Amino acid sequence: MLTDVMEAMSFIGSAGVYLSLLVIVYWCLDPRQGARAAVLLSVGSALTTVLKLFFHEPRPFWTDASVTGHEPLASFGMPSGHALCAVVVWGFAASQVPAGRPVLRRAAWVGALTMIGLIGASRVVLGVHSVAQVAAGYAIGAVVLAVGLHLEPLAVPWWRRRPPTAQLGLALGASAVLAGMGWAAVEALDGWDWPASWARAIAAAGGRAEPVTVGESFAAAGGLFGLLAGLSWTAHRGGYDASGPVWRRLARVPVAAAGVLAFYTLGLFLGTQPVQAFAGSALLALWATAGAPEAFMRLGLAPRPTRAVPRVGEERAEVRQ
Repeated sequence: MLTDVMEAMSFIGSAGVYLSLLVIVYWCLDPRQGARAAVLLSVGSALTTVLKLFFHEPRPFWTDASVTGHEPLASFGMPSGHALCAVVVWGFAASQVPAGRPVLRRAAWVGALTMIGLIGASRVVLGVHSVAQVAAGYAIGAVVLAVGLHLEPLAVPWWRRRPPTAQLGLALGASAVLAGMGWAAVEALDGWDWPASWARAIAAAGGRAEPVTVGESFAAAGGLFGLLAGLSWTAHRGGYDASGPVWRRLARVPVAAAGVLAFYTLGLFLGTQPVQAFAGSALLALWATAGAPEAFMRLGLAPRPTRAVPRVGEERAEVRQ
């Protein structure tokens, strides 16, 4: 019974579930809040992939025969990505409750801390993380959340004042830094090989110890690039308004999901080599943040903003008329 509950909490705390919920918030409810949380989650996920490579620390069930691994994971254990993302997502959600509603705000933080605690505990009970790995995830997640919320009032207006080409370059630069960190971490592992006991433990859990590569780091970096580039492009086009009747909001989900499936399938064909992994994730994020909203507007499922931001050069053209 306990294992079943912990598996459910672990599933709820996975990055895939968070991303699915956040894109629905972005498409159908509140684009601004969905985008803010998605950027924080994307940064946290990318950092997790880099730090796992840097520390290359084993998961408990790899080294302790008394620990049962309930998930056949072959990625390193330090820090816990579930713990990190739980702090970022649930902490962000609680932080958005207005201070003027103290009772609701306290309830939100109690709920958030409960979810954070249960998700972290699930990773220990399932044998895939040590307490120290979960604690490290909590600490890093808290830093990501605090820094993100602190810098946002300065960073977002500064970003918006940059021309679209500069925004694209900044997005590419930020993702390149994270990809480069992953590459450096893998290079530092040159000559490293799986200890036989670790490989056997992974195989016993149903997994396989694959060669360590930068594919996952490049995929995470590509997702961040696509997210920032897509949000910037959408803002330059005038933004995205998620309002509308309930049926139209609901109708957006299958339209967007069809695109997600198409780009996800394309990513599978592209493969897991670094550049292909980067491109596949970038295309998927671009569709979610820019392509899908444009499709909604063209299909009449979302209103087109009444005041569009002029494209580069249009301001001068209007002056000449």
